[in-house]
Amino acid sequence: MPGETTSRLIHRGRRFRFEELTVRRNGRVTSLDAVRGPGAVVVIPILEAGNLVLIRNHRAVVNRILWEFCAGGIEAGESPAQCARRELLEETGYEAESLESLGAFFTSPGFCDEQMHAFCAQGLRHLGQRLEACEEIEVAQRSPAEIWRMIDDGELIDAKSIVAMTLLGRKK
Repeated sequence: MPGETTSRLIHRGRRFRFEELTVRRNGRVTSLDAVRGPGAVVVIPILEAGNLVLIRNHRAVVNRILWEFCAGGIEAGESPAQCARRELLEETGYEAESLESLGAFFTSPGFCDEQMHAFCAQGLRHLGQRLEACEEIEVAQRSPAEIWRMIDDGELIDAKSIVAMTLLGRKK
């Protein structure tokens, strides 16, 4: 039983809203923090030879350079597939002939309602990156086996990329 939940806006940021939730369930009341957002995508680009395209991206929130698959937030009026195509071109420089949904998942449902949509992109044509002003992204190719090794070795620790790789592995 979900119970009754009310919310109070704490802060509205550029992309996210922060709310305090009051949850009433089974005669008990508790307060939770919640982050609300428009959703996001992660894309695994697959080259003709079977290698996958990864990026190395500086993530300011954790102050680290991470290996990951390209990803980004869904803009107003944009579908997840449109967002996936846009992010793929911006971050990797590739345009996809075909885009296949791998599924969707909640990134951190204990405090955030963000749903991430995973895609694989094929029939790639390189047009050149279209990075945003603050982005410095290195593009690299790795075999699926190399990516699994990177995950096993703790070299690739980005959750959305690990989940997307797992979803791709179950489809292939």
